[in-house]
Amino acid sequence: MSTTLLTDTHTETDTDTATEAEATAAFADRLTHATLGWFDLMAVHLGSQLGWYAELAKAEGLTADQLAHRTDSDARYAREWLEQQAASGILDVDDAEAAAAERRFRLAPGVAEVLLDRGSLSYLEPLARMAAAASGQLDALLDAYRSGGGVSWEQLGVHAREAQADMNRPWLEQLPAVFAGIDRLDGILCRPGARIADLGAGGGWSSIALARAHPQLTVVGFDVDEASVEMARRNALEAGVADRVEFLLCDAALVAEHGRFDAVFAFECLHDMPHPVDVLSAARAAVAEDGMVVIMDEATEERFAANASELERLLYGFSLFVCLPDGRSHRPSAGTGTVMRPSTLRGYAREAGWSDIRVLVPEFGLWRFYEIL
Repeated sequence: MSTTLLTDTHTETDTDTATEAEATAAFADRLTHATLGWFDLMAVHLGSQLGWYAELAKAEGLTADQLAHRTDSDARYAREWLEQQAASGILDVDDAEAAAAERRFRLAPGVAEVLLDRGSLSYLEPLARMAAAASGQLDALLDAYRSGGGVSWEQLGVHAREAQADMNRPWLEQLPAVFAGIDRLDGILCRPGARIADLGAGGGWSSIALARAHPQLTVVGFDVDEASVEMARRNALEAGVADRVEFLLCDAALVAEHGRFDAVFAFECLHDMPHPVDVLSAARAAVAEDGMVVIMDEATEERFAANASELERLLYGFSLFVCLPDGRSHRPSAGTGTVMRPSTLRGYAREAGWSDIRVLVPEFGLWRFYEIL
């Protein structure tokens, strides 16, 4: 019997060792792939900012010298980038065996829409810009993580601001179609002389889309980031709706000071706000009795779980590097972060004097629509 026990013990130990070795190898492999992904993402940012993808999209194939000449950039760096992109499968090369100076590169299938088509729902180049913006603030983020402070939207800079607007734009332009399927909301937006508030309007694309779809509609957008307000005003002017769309440099918690609104919206911003309860309370005071308050925020899972979906992991990534630090750059702060679950929103709504929330649209890209009741 003793011999049998010893044999069993050794077998279990050998199995445990093998399992630990496999887990170590698997995690090492995961980090290697993550590093490759980061390199690809930053290389996409380089190529986008230098205009290299746009130039490649115009041609049947370019050498490094040709690409550098057309974009007023350095040929040696262009060659290294082109080869890296081909090695990663983002570019195709005509003849890999040719001399380096003679290799001609072109965009691989599917790349142009994802990296260059700003109107496509598949447009994801802004992800690279956002990651680059956060990477540039790593020292400030480390300080914030130690002290409990924050890193503001202003600190994250132009790449973050414009990436956010560009990434959301194709989806926000779908708002009229989505709302047309919600009878009560569509009825409000179609009222003669309807007036709505767009809280945290950012680049203004939500306001512009709704104004375009409803010629009788007046929109007032609110944002605390001055550069975003200026960008939104330019966008509204170029879109031809500046006569009906106004953007104010103003805290969303002051919306009630600007009159009554038939509807109050907060598109993909409430989780960033340091005082969401105050904002929801102000929305309650500002909306007409027969109006609606609608929140579009991330389509999180109902509750936390380990080994979550890729969407949940993406949301946590945004929270770590962008949304939570931005929210905590103001004091006091609720410190919500990107992963604002329905239970959290319900708690904020009730604290603000509302009774409950209702899901209007369960899934819209990365987001979900709620009505505050």
